Amino acid sequence: MDEALLRSLTPSVLAVLVRRGADFAAAEDAVQDALVEAVRVWPTDPPRDAKGWLVTVAWRKFLDATRSDRARRRREERIDEEPVPGPTPAVDDTLQLYFLCAHPSLSPSSAVALTLRAVGGLTTRQIALAYLVPEATMAQRISRAKRTVSGVRFDQPGDVATVLRVLYLVFNEGYSGDVDLAAEAVRLTRQLAAAIDHPEVAGLLALMLLHHARRASRTAPDGSLVPLTEQDRTRWDTAAIAEGVQILQNALARDRLGEFQAQAAIAALHADAPTAEETDWVQIVEWYDELARLTDSPVVRLNRAVAVGEADGPRAGLATLAALDDSLPRHAAAAAYLHERAGDLTTAARLYAEAAHKAPNLAERDYLTRQAARLNSLLRH
Repeated sequence: MDEALLRSLTPSVLAVLVRRGADFAAAEDAVQDALVEAVRVWPTDPPRDAKGWLVTVAWRKFLDATRSDRARRRREERIDEEPVPGPTPAVDDTLQLYFLCAHPSLSPSSAVALTLRAVGGLTTRQIALAYLVPEATMAQRISRAKRTVSGVRFDQPGDVATVLRVLYLVFNEGYSGDVDLAAEAVRLTRQLAAAIDHPEVAGLLALMLLHHARRASRTAPDGSLVPLTEQDRTRWDTAAIAEGVQILQNALARDRLGEFQAQAAIAALHADAPTAEETDWVQIVEWYDELARLTDSPVVRLNRAVAVGEADGPRAGLATLAALDDSLPRHAAAAAYLHERAGDLTTAARLYAEAAHKAPNLAERDYLTRQAARLNSLLRH
């Protein structure tokens, strides 16, 4: 069973059902039922047209559910028709579905959460980590969003800012998490940039390209995480970097700075450095100042503290870090790194172990555990 194929087809199938008149919550349930059926049937009887099979089964599942609800009898009469037999046209509806999920009846945060769960394929836990909220809180938010759009006609697309936020979070999860969605996020952002002339759309595309260009060097052959300072820069995709820098420069020239352009500028400074030692940390701190002004994000301020530690020394970085909430994700890892650079190996080893315990994914946990073990070994000798 090709789980990647199923995951890639889900948004398009969901979009077909929504266009045919299914409300979002019912359509999502029907698609999930169809996926379960595919897992059961396909290993012994694979379809010739995977998408067409899923659309047909999901639509029948939706109609079955509709028939069981007398209150929707009138709706059933309007939409109760079988899909046209034969292969389904290979139309990519994913980006359209992102806009439909960013519905005006939802708050931006609820729209993002719902889209990440239903279209992006992320778990509630992954979305909660991205938003820095408890999993139970995020589950309630997604449930409320589903109730809000239940029965709503999806003929009013949401705004670009919400779609950008979703694409950004999907890319981040695909780039650093357990689900590989980064390439899909890049593809969809390219589509959006081709359709909408907006500096922040361009800024997000540049940011994705600059990060994605380093992907081949981020993990060792055994799957372990390789930090930026230790990456083999000859493995970076120079064509993607050049494209990202050019897109960013064109966006910045329009003098409408936004958070994605600021993040891309930081990524470009990292990509431009021939070696880690030659990184222009002073400029990076300045861009983090701009980013903090634009977002007031505690995560941005955490990253800025590390940059200050590189530009002005680890003690300065630790002083900056001390002003932040130590419950922030990766706070312990940042503190461990700065304490190690300051020569306090005992505190650094303890903090690396603490950070490993809180790590959001296995690769990061293993890396931090190895850092703690390395320092403990040095301390014993």
